[in-house]
Amino acid sequence: MIQIEKVLDKAIKERASDVHLIYNIKPTLRINGTLVECSEMPVLTQEDMYEIYDYFVRGNIEKDEVFKERRRLDTSFEYNDIRLRVNISLSDDVPILTLRLIRKELPKFQDLGVPDIVRRMTYQPQGVMLVTGKTNSGKTTTLNALINEINETQYRKILTLENPVEYKHACKKSIIVQKEVGLGRDVLTFSEGVKNSLREDCDILVIGEIRDKETMEAAIDMAESGHLVIGTLHTKSCAETIDRMINFYEIKEQASVKYLISSLLKLVVSQRLLKGTDGKLTMLPEVMVVDNVIAGCIRKEKFSVSEIEDAIQSNLDKGNVSLINSIAKLFVEEKITLEQAKSQIEEKNIETLNRTIMQLKIKK
Repeated sequence: MIQIEKVLDKAIKERASDVHLIYNIKPTLRINGTLVECSEMPVLTQEDMYEIYDYFVRGNIEKDEVFKERRRLDTSFEYNDIRLRVNISLSDDVPILTLRLIRKELPKFQDLGVPDIVRRMTYQPQGVMLVTGKTNSGKTTTLNALINEINETQYRKILTLENPVEYKHACKKSIIVQKEVGLGRDVLTFSEGVKNSLREDCDILVIGEIRDKETMEAAIDMAESGHLVIGTLHTKSCAETIDRMINFYEIKEQASVKYLISSLLKLVVSQRLLKGTDGKLTMLPEVMVVDNVIAGCIRKEKFSVSEIEDAIQSNLDKGNVSLINSIAKLFVEEKITLEQAKSQIEEKNIETLNRTIMQLKIKK
């Protein structure tokens, strides 16, 4: 029989970011981006998985009904002063769980490795800012570090919509209202939460994840009405983010949507986490500031990802940070290897990377 507390204690001690509980294998931790099996623990059986399910659901009838209806459940849990984001799904009709550990000590924004232009953009009175990246790229941490930075420095009302709420913020200079999204929680859907926020007199709306057209439309309406909207998207680059936003809409709607996006979008930061030469995770950021050049690229009839990427690279003086420059900087600072650097870009960009590395070495 598995003792789930032992797994959680080990995860906390090893400073794991995630715990994977899947039947027929041993509990597995993700530590600094690497999966590490708990070798001293037994292989999980189907009976173990049902016990673990009961442990996290705790007899909550509403949660159990949601899981049975949707075949998945996202919830939060607290263990020894550590908040857990819990995802329960099915494999071969047996529950499997992925746990994300959320520590109370939120890192300072300046310690994340995200360019300062992102922080400065939060002083905008209205518009849309997006934090993007794939799963496990640190989007939630960056988003909450931004919220904390605003909270400590600006007098604003911040409303957050999250599924689930991960970091709990205490009001400092700002007023912060955090709402959990989901059946039986504070608000049913992200889009409903965004629509209602128009009546809540907030200055800044934070959307934990923009997943669909309805939420995107509501976010754009919110920005149009004079608010700053900060959200996240699962995309791997700044240019791909624009493409995703446009493709939420039907082709006949895209021309007008491009105009709105080019007018309201202020900044996109796309981030990746790489295992550095010191064994720790290091941030690889790309930043796109939407100036007249990039706005013009967005409005074109035929949208081009490569054209956006070229505009970012060509306008670094506007606050943009290109992916290639970020990679080259980390390599010159000996934080990543050349092999890692080259693995992050397409073959056609290797020559540009080599040239950028040489330029940075000369400046150094």
